[in-house]
Amino acid sequence: MGLTTEEQILIEQRVTNEAKSTAATYLLWFFVGWAGAHRFYLGRNGSAIAMLLLNIVGWMTFAFLIGIPLVVIWGIWWLVDLFLIPGMIDAQKNSVRNYLTQEALVRQKS
Repeated sequence: MGLTTEEQILIEQRVTNEAKSTAATYLLWFFVGWAGAHRFYLGRNGSAIAMLLLNIVGWMTFAFLIGIPLVVIWGIWWLVDLFLIPGMIDAQKNSVRNYLTQEALVRQKS
């Protein structure tokens, strides 16, 4: 048995309420993107930690020339994230939607 229209509307309202803000994500990307803050905000903690460590290690070893490629890689990643943010927000919304749908279906069966 599927969800009723009312249940689907309630789920979409919750998805809208729980969705991450696009504006907040871009502000985090711009001001503290060096630390992967936008990725932490979107729940992508593993890649956020990797981004943070890549930046820190890159700058700490920059004088030894080892850090130059690390900083370049981080910079490219930071710029690419500019275009990936909408998709990451959509993925977060879909994750919330799927969780709520499964929760409603389980509740419906019991």
